[in-house]
Amino acid sequence: MGVNETGGPGGSQSVDRATQLLSLVAREGGAEVPMTRLTEASGLSRPTVRRLMLALIRAGYVEQDPRTRHYALGAESFVVGLLAQRRFNLLDSAIDSLLALSAESADSSFLTIRRGTHAVCVHREEGSYPIRTQALQAGDCHPLGVGAGSMAILAALPDDERHEVLAAIGQRLAADYPAYTPATVQDNVRRARQRGWALNAGLNLASSWAVGVAFRGPEGRVVGALSIAALDSRLAPARQSELAELLRHEARLTEGRLRRRLGPDNDHRSAKETST
Repeated sequence: MGVNETGGPGGSQSVDRATQLLSLVAREGGAEVPMTRLTEASGLSRPTVRRLMLALIRAGYVEQDPRTRHYALGAESFVVGLLAQRRFNLLDSAIDSLLALSAESADSSFLTIRRGTHAVCVHREEGSYPIRTQALQAGDCHPLGVGAGSMAILAALPDDERHEVLAAIGQRLAADYPAYTPATVQDNVRRARQRGWALNAGLNLASSWAVGVAFRGPEGRVVGALSIAALDSRLAPARQSELAELLRHEARLTEGRLRRRLGPDNDHRSAKETST
Protein backbone atom coordinates (compact mmCIF):
# COMPACT_ATOMS: atom_id res chain seq x y z
CA MET A 1 0.00 0.00 0.00
CA GLY A 2 1.43 3.39 -0.93
CA VAL A 3 1.74 6.65 0.91
CA ASN A 4 -1.52 8.50 1.44
CA GLU A 5 -2.49 11.79 2.99
CA THR A 6 -5.26 10.52 5.23
CA GLY A 7 -3.16 8.93 7.93
CA GLY A 8 -4.05 5.42 6.73
CA PRO A 9 -1.78 2.39 6.96
CA GLY A 10 0.46 3.38 4.05
CA GLY A 11 1.04 6.88 5.39
CA SER A 12 1.58 5.69 8.93
CA GLN A 13 4.07 3.07 7.79
CA SER A 14 6.05 5.61 5.79
CA VAL A 15 6.20 7.98 8.76
CA ASP A 16 7.32 5.15 11.05
CA ARG A 17 10.04 4.12 8.62
CA ALA A 18 11.24 7.68 8.06
CA THR A 19 11.50 8.36 11.80
CA GLN A 20 13.36 5.05 12.21
CA LEU A 21 15.91 6.16 9.62
CA LEU A 22 16.21 9.60 11.21
CA SER A 23 16.92 7.94 14.57
CA LEU A 24 19.60 5.76 12.98
CA VAL A 25 21.32 8.84 11.58
CA ALA A 26 20.99 10.68 14.90
CA ARG A 27 22.62 7.85 16.87
CA GLU A 28 25.87 8.37 14.98
CA GLY A 29 26.41 11.55 17.02
CA GLY A 30 26.99 13.81 14.04
CA ALA A 31 29.06 11.40 11.97
CA GLU A 32 28.04 10.59 8.41
CA VAL A 33 26.13 7.36 7.79
CA PRO A 34 26.46 5.34 4.56
CA MET A 35 23.48 3.88 2.76
CA THR A 36 24.65 0.32 3.49
CA ARG A 37 24.42 0.89 7.24
CA LEU A 38 20.92 2.32 6.94
CA THR A 39 19.65 -0.60 4.88
CA GLU A 40 21.24 -3.19 7.17
CA ALA A 41 20.05 -1.57 10.41
CA SER A 42 16.53 -0.83 9.19
CA GLY A 43 15.90 -3.99 7.17
CA LEU A 44 14.48 -1.84 4.37
CA SER A 45 15.38 -2.07 0.70
CA ARG A 46 17.78 0.44 -0.81
CA PRO A 47 15.09 2.11 -3.00
CA THR A 48 12.82 2.52 0.04
CA VAL A 49 15.61 4.01 2.14
CA ARG A 50 16.56 6.36 -0.67
CA ARG A 51 12.97 7.54 -1.15
CA LEU A 52 12.49 8.23 2.57
CA MET A 53 15.88 9.91 2.94
CA LEU A 54 15.02 12.25 0.05
CA ALA A 55 11.87 13.24 1.92
CA LEU A 56 13.91 13.93 5.06
CA ILE A 57 16.39 15.96 3.01
CA ARG A 58 13.57 18.06 1.52
CA ALA A 59 12.29 18.75 5.05
CA GLY A 60 15.77 19.76 6.21
CA TYR A 61 16.15 16.99 8.78
CA VAL A 62 18.93 15.21 6.88
CA GLU A 63 21.75 16.32 4.58
CA GLN A 64 23.75 14.30 2.05
CA ASP A 65 27.43 14.85 1.41
CA PRO A 66 27.77 15.43 -2.36
CA ARG A 67 31.16 13.70 -2.40
CA THR A 68 30.70 10.61 -0.19
CA ARG A 69 26.90 10.36 -0.67
CA HIS A 70 26.66 9.63 3.06
CA TYR A 71 23.95 11.09 5.28
CA ALA A 72 24.06 13.29 8.39
CA LEU A 73 21.63 15.34 10.47
CA GLY A 74 20.43 18.56 8.85
CA ALA A 75 19.79 22.05 10.15
CA GLU A 76 16.12 21.40 10.94
CA SER A 77 17.10 18.56 13.28
CA PHE A 78 19.34 21.00 15.13
CA VAL A 79 16.50 23.51 15.50
CA VAL A 80 14.02 20.89 16.69
CA GLY A 81 16.58 19.49 19.10
CA LEU A 82 17.19 22.92 20.62
CA LEU A 83 13.46 23.55 21.06
CA ALA A 84 12.93 20.14 22.63
CA GLN A 85 15.88 20.65 24.95
CA ARG A 86 14.54 23.99 26.15
CA ARG A 87 11.09 22.54 26.81
CA PHE A 88 11.87 19.18 28.26
CA ASN A 89 15.49 18.47 29.06
CA LEU A 90 15.10 15.38 31.21
CA LEU A 91 18.79 14.64 31.36
CA ASP A 92 19.53 18.01 32.99
CA SER A 93 16.97 17.19 35.65
CA ALA A 94 18.17 13.61 36.17
CA ILE A 95 21.95 13.79 35.85
CA ASP A 96 22.60 14.56 39.53
CA SER A 97 20.49 11.56 40.48
CA LEU A 98 22.33 9.32 38.01
CA LEU A 99 25.65 10.40 39.48
CA ALA A 100 24.37 9.72 42.99
CA LEU A 101 22.95 6.33 42.04
CA SER A 102 26.19 5.12 40.46
CA ALA A 103 28.31 6.51 43.30
CA GLU A 104 26.14 4.86 45.96
CA SER A 105 25.66 1.51 44.21
CA ALA A 106 28.99 1.31 42.33
CA ASP A 107 26.95 -0.08 39.41
CA SER A 108 25.72 1.42 36.16
CA SER A 109 22.66 3.67 36.26
CA PHE A 110 20.42 4.69 33.39
CA LEU A 111 17.93 7.34 32.34
CA THR A 112 15.21 5.93 30.10
CA ILE A 113 12.48 8.06 28.54
CA ARG A 114 9.23 7.08 26.91
CA ARG A 115 8.78 7.56 23.17
CA GLY A 116 5.29 6.38 22.27
CA THR A 117 5.14 2.60 22.60
CA HIS A 118 8.91 2.38 23.04
CA ALA A 119 11.55 3.47 25.54
CA VAL A 120 14.93 5.03 24.73
CA CYS A 121 18.02 4.93 26.95
CA VAL A 122 19.17 8.55 27.05
CA HIS A 123 22.18 8.22 29.34
CA ARG A 124 24.30 5.53 30.98
CA GLU A 125 26.37 6.49 34.04
CA GLU A 126 29.10 4.02 34.96
CA GLY A 127 29.79 2.98 38.55
CA SER A 128 33.12 2.04 40.07
CA TYR A 129 32.55 -1.73 40.15
CA PRO A 130 35.11 -3.17 37.69
CA ILE A 131 32.81 -5.76 36.05
CA ARG A 132 29.97 -4.06 34.18
CA THR A 133 26.89 -5.30 32.44
CA GLN A 134 26.64 -4.36 28.76
CA ALA A 135 22.94 -5.09 28.30
CA LEU A 136 21.90 -1.45 27.71
CA GLN A 137 23.67 1.44 26.05
CA ALA A 138 22.73 5.08 25.45
CA GLY A 139 20.62 5.28 22.30
CA ASP A 140 19.16 1.79 22.60
CA CYS A 141 15.43 1.70 21.85
CA HIS A 142 13.15 -1.15 22.92
CA PRO A 143 9.40 -1.69 23.23
CA LEU A 144 7.94 -0.66 26.56
CA GLY A 145 8.34 -3.51 29.03
CA VAL A 146 11.76 -4.63 27.77
CA GLY A 147 14.26 -3.87 30.54
CA ALA A 148 13.80 -2.60 34.07
CA GLY A 149 13.36 1.11 33.33
CA SER A 150 11.08 0.40 30.39
CA MET A 151 9.04 -2.05 32.46
CA ALA A 152 8.70 0.53 35.25
CA ILE A 153 7.28 3.01 32.74
CA LEU A 154 4.82 0.45 31.35
CA ALA A 155 3.65 -0.59 34.81
CA ALA A 156 3.06 3.04 35.84
CA LEU A 157 0.73 3.79 32.91
CA PRO A 158 -3.05 3.89 33.38
CA ASP A 159 -4.72 0.56 32.64
CA ASP A 160 -6.33 1.58 29.35
CA GLU A 161 -3.12 3.16 28.03
CA ARG A 162 -1.07 0.15 29.07
CA HIS A 163 -3.45 -2.21 27.26
CA GLU A 164 -3.15 -0.10 24.10
CA VAL A 165 0.65 -0.24 24.28
CA LEU A 166 0.68 -4.01 24.78
CA ALA A 167 -1.64 -4.50 21.82
CA ALA A 168 0.60 -2.33 19.63
CA ILE A 169 3.90 -4.03 20.54
CA GLY A 170 2.69 -7.63 20.70
CA GLN A 171 4.00 -8.63 17.27
CA ARG A 172 7.36 -6.93 17.82
CA LEU A 173 7.83 -8.71 21.16
CA ALA A 174 6.97 -12.07 19.62
CA ALA A 175 9.38 -11.53 16.71
CA ASP A 176 12.37 -9.95 18.44
CA TYR A 177 12.06 -10.60 22.20
CA PRO A 178 11.08 -14.26 22.71
CA ALA A 179 11.69 -14.11 26.48
CA TYR A 180 8.98 -11.44 26.76
CA THR A 181 5.91 -13.60 26.30
CA PRO A 182 2.51 -12.02 27.03
CA ALA A 183 2.35 -14.00 30.30
CA THR A 184 5.83 -12.86 31.34
CA VAL A 185 5.10 -9.22 30.60
CA GLN A 186 1.77 -9.33 32.43
CA ASP A 187 3.43 -10.96 35.45
CA ASN A 188 6.22 -8.37 35.46
CA VAL A 189 3.66 -5.56 35.30
CA ARG A 190 1.66 -7.05 38.16
CA ARG A 191 4.73 -7.45 40.37
CA ALA A 192 6.03 -3.98 39.52
CA ARG A 193 2.70 -2.40 40.42
CA GLN A 194 2.61 -4.28 43.72
CA ARG A 195 6.17 -3.35 44.70
CA GLY A 196 6.36 0.11 43.17
CA TRP A 197 9.49 -0.85 41.20
CA ALA A 198 10.35 -3.14 38.31
CA LEU A 199 12.83 -6.01 38.13
CA ASN A 200 14.45 -7.36 35.00
CA ALA A 201 15.70 -10.80 36.08
CA GLY A 202 18.05 -11.41 33.18
CA LEU A 203 15.44 -11.49 30.43
CA ASN A 204 17.63 -9.51 28.01
CA LEU A 205 20.98 -11.00 29.05
CA ALA A 206 21.05 -13.86 31.52
CA SER A 207 23.82 -12.47 33.75
CA SER A 208 22.50 -8.90 33.72
CA TRP A 209 19.75 -7.95 36.17
CA ALA A 210 18.29 -4.50 36.81
CA VAL A 211 15.89 -2.55 39.03
CA GLY A 212 13.87 0.40 37.72
CA VAL A 213 11.57 3.12 39.07
CA ALA A 214 9.39 5.41 36.94
CA PHE A 215 9.03 9.17 37.44
CA ARG A 216 6.47 11.73 36.28
CA GLY A 217 6.52 15.18 34.78
CA PRO A 218 4.88 18.25 36.37
CA GLU A 219 1.54 17.44 34.70
CA GLY A 220 1.49 13.96 36.28
CA ARG A 221 2.22 11.87 33.20
CA VAL A 222 4.87 9.15 33.28
CA VAL A 223 7.82 10.43 31.24
CA GLY A 224 10.77 8.24 32.17
CA ALA A 225 12.53 5.96 34.60
CA LEU A 226 15.76 5.61 36.52
CA SER A 227 17.34 2.18 36.75
CA ILE A 228 20.42 0.37 38.03
CA ALA A 229 21.87 -2.70 36.33
CA ALA A 230 24.40 -5.14 37.73
CA LEU A 231 25.59 -8.71 37.49
CA ASP A 232 23.03 -11.17 38.80
CA SER A 233 25.37 -12.08 41.67
CA ARG A 234 25.12 -8.48 42.93
CA LEU A 235 21.33 -8.32 42.89
CA ALA A 236 20.13 -10.73 45.55
CA PRO A 237 16.61 -9.94 46.90
CA ALA A 238 17.85 -7.87 49.83
CA ARG A 239 19.95 -5.64 47.58
CA GLN A 240 17.12 -5.33 45.08
CA SER A 241 15.01 -3.71 47.80
CA GLU A 242 17.88 -1.46 48.89
CA LEU A 243 18.47 -0.21 45.36
CA ALA A 244 14.73 0.23 44.80
CA GLU A 245 14.56 2.57 47.81
CA LEU A 246 17.55 4.49 46.51
CA LEU A 247 15.92 4.77 43.08
CA ARG A 248 12.63 5.93 44.60
CA HIS A 249 14.46 8.67 46.49
CA GLU A 250 16.28 9.88 43.40
CA ALA A 251 13.11 9.64 41.28
CA ARG A 252 11.39 12.02 43.73
CA LEU A 253 14.34 14.41 43.50
CA THR A 254 14.22 14.26 39.70
CA GLU A 255 10.49 15.02 39.75
CA GLY A 256 11.19 18.01 41.99
CA ARG A 257 13.78 19.37 39.57
CA LEU A 258 11.34 18.90 36.70
CA ARG A 259 8.65 20.84 38.59
CA ARG A 260 11.04 23.70 39.21
CA ARG A 261 12.07 23.78 35.54
CA LEU A 262 8.78 23.04 33.85
CA GLY A 263 6.04 23.85 36.35
CA PRO A 264 3.15 26.29 35.76
CA ASP A 265 5.16 29.31 36.93
CA ASN A 266 7.89 28.58 34.40
CA ASP A 267 5.34 28.00 31.63
CA HIS A 268 3.73 31.37 32.44
CA ARG A 269 7.10 33.11 32.49
CA SER A 270 8.10 31.52 29.15
CA ALA A 271 4.83 32.62 27.54
CA LYS A 272 5.33 36.16 28.85
CA GLU A 273 8.90 36.27 27.52
CA THR A 274 7.74 35.00 24.12
CA SER A 275 5.09 37.70 23.82
CA THR A 276 7.43 40.58 24.67
